[in-house]
Amino acid sequence: MTDSRNVADFLGEDGCLQCGVCGKRKQLRINFMGRDRVVGCLCDCEVQARKEKEEQLRREEAQRELYQRKSVGLRDRRFWEWRFENDNGSNDKMLIARQYAKNWEKMKKENVGLLLMGPVGTGKSFFAGCIANALLEQGERVMMTNFSRILNEMTNYQADKNQIVQNLVDYPLLIIDDLGIERNSEFALEQIYNVIDSRYCKMKPLIITTNLGLNDMKDESLDVAHKRIYSRILEMCVPVYCGGADKRREEGTEKLGRMQSLISG
Repeated sequence: MTDSRNVADFLGEDGCLQCGVCGKRKQLRINFMGRDRVVGCLCDCEVQARKEKEEQLRREEAQRELYQRKSVGLRDRRFWEWRFENDNGSNDKMLIARQYAKNWEKMKKENVGLLLMGPVGTGKSFFAGCIANALLEQGERVMMTNFSRILNEMTNYQADKNQIVQNLVDYPLLIIDDLGIERNSEFALEQIYNVIDSRYCKMKPLIITTNLGLNDMKDESLDVAHKRIYSRILEMCVPVYCGGADKRREEGTEKLGRMQSLISG
């Protein structure tokens, strides 16, 4: 390859400058209002250099926008590292996460959410975080948070609770991590239902991770507040059990089959 730094431009037969590398014109002679004039133009090298510069600027802008989306949607910086590239294979359900992200437009259109269940340390949050990062990198807006944080924001004396709920509804995908760790006050349960039901009404997908099992969520001894929250979640989300066999996992088979048919169809 010719090193352009060591090749001098030269004058062509018409007295116009030509590139010493590609040989194309850097000047043109034109007639303007009856007078000959020499004007500049881009040779192939300069056209290519401009394209490369524009592409570099485009990539830098895309990175800035991605950083902004992650800064807003993944406020816990450890979430940033939860990407499919960092999967160690410990969760055998990660294929579902990959397929969900790959087929996001179908999942969004059909309002298909996920309920990720299982014991502590089985990769549920990592599963959800990988989906979040994949969609953020595709340019989608995603919020991954938990109800403890949401409720803390709502109890701020200056907080506009309706606006907080509306902001959460506006995200194409909302991920709630660790459902069940938040306090169980009447106010808390009311707001949790409000967020979930508002997304249900707007047909916006929801992904939830929890240590609860289906038997816990369907327990007839639960109070009305918990029953209506869990009922709405099970209506919106496909149950996925992470971390070994689940004696109640067959209850989620029908919904999981529906999601897989959407992916393959």
